[in-house]
Amino acid sequence: MSTAPAALSAAETERLTRRGLRLAQFTVVYNVIEGAVAITVGLLAGLVSLVGFGLDSGIESAASVLVGLRLAARLRHGEADEAKERRTLKAVAVTFFVLAAYVIIEGVRSLVGGEEPETSLVGIVLLIASVVVMPLLARAKRRVGTQLGGDQLILADAAETKICVLLSISTLLGLGLYAVTGAAWLDPVAGFIIAAFAVWEGKEAWEGELVEDDDDDD
Repeated sequence: MSTAPAALSAAETERLTRRGLRLAQFTVVYNVIEGAVAITVGLLAGLVSLVGFGLDSGIESAASVLVGLRLAARLRHGEADEAKERRTLKAVAVTFFVLAAYVIIEGVRSLVGGEEPETSLVGIVLLIASVVVMPLLARAKRRVGTQLGGDQLILADAAETKICVLLSISTLLGLGLYAVTGAAWLDPVAGFIIAAFAVWEGKEAWEGELVEDDDDDD
């Protein structure tokens, strides 16, 4: 588990930690609302990828709760509990695998069953909003994680948000192309792409090898 660099003062470390906590809290609130809408609309329209997107929002909320609890504990005690944070990081990694498993199972079921989803204007608007908001949130988290010396908990939270960005984009493309072409297989295929990203990020989080993106140095 990475710790804050020696160059950071105690006050600066606390400021950044509080910022990471606020970002985690915002993520929970935003994703609970987003997830509830996405799952409701997805179930009504029979859209696997939209339901998966909503579940991802719930999973991301759970991961942010775990991260937020550990950051709050840091602030209370003035230091990180390395053992507990490693366990938390592995728990966050499991959420990636759970998401991937769900999307794969539902995608296969949809393909085998030949289900034809409806189009959803509400779902498309929701996804567009996510494409706008989530990249900003992911970047803010990565920046804080980087400034804290490559903090793995915050970088893992950022990775969850990045998965949400990728899921938003691929799901939006899947829904858009389905609306234009009527090809039902595009929806579960979009979900499979997300599952691949989720497995990769989950592996990195489990091994504690998440790294910040180059653009965070700007």
